[in-house]
Amino acid sequence: MKILLPYGNGSVSVEVPDKNLAGIVEPQELPVVEDEESTIVDALTHPVGRRLSEIVHVGDRVAIIANDITRITPTKKLLPPLIAHLNYMGIPDSDIGIVFATGSHRRHTEAEQRKLVGDEIYSRISCIDHDPNNCRRVRVTSGGTPVEIFAPVLDADAVICTGSIEFHYYAGYSGGLKSLLPGVSSIASIGKNHAHMIHPDAVSGRTDSPVRQDIEEGTSHISEFILNAVLNSKKEIVAVVSGDPIKAHRAGVSYADRMYRIRAETSDIVITSPGGAPKDINLYQSQKALENAKNVVRDGGAIILVAECGEGLGNDVYERWLDIPRDELPSRLEQQFELGGHKAVLTSRLSGRVDLYLVSDIPGDIAKKAYFIPMPDVKSALRAAVSKQGTEGDSRQPRILVMPHGGLTCPVPG
Repeated sequence: MKILLPYGNGSVSVEVPDKNLAGIVEPQELPVVEDEESTIVDALTHPVGRRLSEIVHVGDRVAIIANDITRITPTKKLLPPLIAHLNYMGIPDSDIGIVFATGSHRRHTEAEQRKLVGDEIYSRISCIDHDPNNCRRVRVTSGGTPVEIFAPVLDADAVICTGSIEFHYYAGYSGGLKSLLPGVSSIASIGKNHAHMIHPDAVSGRTDSPVRQDIEEGTSHISEFILNAVLNSKKEIVAVVSGDPIKAHRAGVSYADRMYRIRAETSDIVITSPGGAPKDINLYQSQKALENAKNVVRDGGAIILVAECGEGLGNDVYERWLDIPRDELPSRLEQQFELGGHKAVLTSRLSGRVDLYLVSDIPGDIAKKAYFIPMPDVKSALRAAVSKQGTEGDSRQPRILVMPHGGLTCPVPG
């Protein structure tokens, strides 16, 4: 069977013999909404919890948090109805500001900001990137996370979080108040929150992930309203929720579960793509597909990651941690968690259980440094993985599972 795998803005194909194919893990797509604008308006006028008019009042300064360029959130579609709704309530454009939740990621170019919100909104509304060096502390969570938020967000009278809801490999799900922490938080806040990922419950598909619980405990007093979309694998809107940051988020989670929580056979070889751009913009982002794929690969098996990674590794700290001796990584992370270092630890740990092959634009020496076996194409990677399964004395035909949207789908063994 010839199977297409998203790769950057295009795709590559892989042929898997029918006798070896354990399955193709694809989203169980929900119907696309017929009218996106009407769906967003309907969500705003029928929120889960309090209405926006109960939270925002004339004279208030409103900060809208928007995802950065690495996310698939349809910000350009969500913002016009939201801003029109605020205008109708008596909030002028001059009292509205958009803050891009860059977290620990790089800053945007002006062209990228314009692309995210659209020319019309960009010309009307003030747009700024988050600055992790300009944050103020508001509290400390029971888990020890110092909640330090971008000053312009704290200075606003009302904060609205926009985003999209999908599985997240240690926060359980994206969306909701994750736009605030880590989205517009200090590096210290992000690092301490992310340190909870070492907990065994910090996995995809759990709203009780200690990372998400820490996020919600620390920021629920800052924003009282979210507007989140749920997308299919083609980045089309299938649902929109708004309202209470936790209740509305959980309503959106139910849609994500129906599409992306899928039973799959534990296999010898898993071939996965993060899902194309922007999910495979760099290895730092693409690594998330590994965290989903590892659920359904047997010990001693192999994962083939197919990710363009046009921006290379994508994180300076991640790159620096790859210079640390492998056997020192776990203890180093426990002693002093550093955002970016966790990616090196997770990949190192996984490469000790299975072989990791990488098909990407990343130079071979860099791929090897990141615990991958570099391959020029998927066909070569699959041939190598199948060959090794045989040389290890396994007389069975290896079972091969394909995950074209590994950044979205959360396979469950069974």
